[in-house]
Amino acid sequence: MTLAQRRARLGVRHHLAARTTTVEEAVDGVVALHATDPASVYLSSWSRVQGASVADVEEALYSRRTLLRLLGMRRTVFVTDVATAAQVQAACSYDIAARQRRLLEKQLGTLGHPDNVPNPAEWLDEVMASVEKALRARGSATAQQLADDEPRLRQQLQMAKGKPYESIGNVTSRVLFQLAAEGHIVRGRPRGSWQSTQYYWSPLTDWLAEGAAGSGSGPDDNPGRPAAGARSGRSDARLPRPAPGSADWPALSEDEARAALARRWLYAFGPAPVADLRWWTGWNAGQTKKALTAVGPAEVDLDGEPAIALPDDLAPVPAPDPWIALLPALDPTAMGWQSRDWYVGPHRTALFDRSGNIGPTVWSDGRIVGAWSHRPSGEVAVRLLDDIGAEKTAAVDAEAARLSEWLGEARVVPKFRTPAEKELSG
Repeated sequence: MTLAQRRARLGVRHHLAARTTTVEEAVDGVVALHATDPASVYLSSWSRVQGASVADVEEALYSRRTLLRLLGMRRTVFVTDVATAAQVQAACSYDIAARQRRLLEKQLGTLGHPDNVPNPAEWLDEVMASVEKALRARGSATAQQLADDEPRLRQQLQMAKGKPYESIGNVTSRVLFQLAAEGHIVRGRPRGSWQSTQYYWSPLTDWLAEGAAGSGSGPDDNPGRPAAGARSGRSDARLPRPAPGSADWPALSEDEARAALARRWLYAFGPAPVADLRWWTGWNAGQTKKALTAVGPAEVDLDGEPAIALPDDLAPVPAPDPWIALLPALDPTAMGWQSRDWYVGPHRTALFDRSGNIGPTVWSDGRIVGAWSHRPSGEVAVRLLDDIGAEKTAAVDAEAARLSEWLGEARVVPKFRTPAEKELSG
C-alpha cells in the first residue's frame, strides 16, 4: 500500500478533498471528533461540511441529538454518532471508569480535607446515586445546582500536599466525570457560547430518548443497528447498565464493541500499524489482539513497515483532485495515528505541544504543509512550512479569509497551544 494511496484515502474518507452535506456524515468519516477543546468540534465540521454553521452543529448535538459528547478513547472527550457512542462506551469508557473509580476512592480515603472519608467506596456510591436522583428530578442541571442539591459534592481533596503546586479542590467535577464515564449522565448544551467548557448535565437515557422522540426516529427505524436492550455484565458490579428502553442505545458486549470500533477505525484510518490502533483506542495488548482476531484484518506492507487493513478494503481508492484544508487544534485527522511522520514530515516540533497535542494546521493533498492561528484582530494568519506553489498558496489564503469571515466576532484560542500557533497569534 503506497504513501499516495494512504493520502488519497485520508482526503476522500475524511471529507477533506470534497466536503459532505451533513455534520453527521462528517463525523462518521473520522469515527469521532475530538471535543476536549469545544471549538474543535465546530471547526472540524466547518472543514468538512458544505456551508456548515455553528447552528448546524448545535442542531445535531442538542436538537436532533444524532451526535453525543462522551468520554472515550484515551480518557478524552469525543463527539460521535449515537451508535458509535455505544461502541465507545462498551469498548473504552467502562474500563476508564473502573480505573478512575479506584483512584478516586483511594484519594477520598487518603487525601480528604480536612478529614479523610472513612468508607470511600460506600460514600461514592451514595453520592453518585444521590446526584443522579437530583438530576432526574431537575431534568438538566449545572454542576453548581447539583452541588446545592447534594452538598457532599463539596467534599475536598488536598492534592500534591507539600509541593509548590499543592491545591485543595472540591470533588464535584470528579464525581460528575465518574457518572459520565459510567454511562449515567451526559453533557448537554454549554452554559455559555459554543466555545464554553461548562455544560448542563442530563440523564443519558432521558437525553437519548428525548432526541429520538424529537427527531421522529427510534431504534426500530435503524434495522442495521443492534436492538436496544440490557448490556452485558462486568466484573465490577457497581458499574452501571444504561436501562433498556426507547433510547437508541445499542446493547453490545465489550468484545463486540471493540471489534466494531476496530473495524470503524480501520476503514477511516487504515491501512496502519497495529500500534496505531492500540494507541488511538487506549486498549492494552490483549484487548487489541482479541479485537483484531474478531476482525480478521489483512496484512499489508507500508513501504517496508507491516500494517493491517480490512480484508475487503484492499482495492485502490482513486486519487481525488488537489485539495487544501485548514484543520483546527486536535482535529481527528491529525490525531488519528501515533506514527505521524508520513503526514507531518519534519514539522513535529513546531506543530505539537510537549504532551503530543497538535495545533491548527494547513493541509495539502494528505500532508501538513503549514500552521495557522486566529489573531485577536480576527485575522486567520497562516504560515506555510513547505513550498506548495503559487496556485495552492493562493487557495490557502482564500481559505484563511473564508474562515476569518465565518468566525466573525468569535475568537478561537486553542486549549493546548503549540509553538507555531503562539508565534502566529501576534
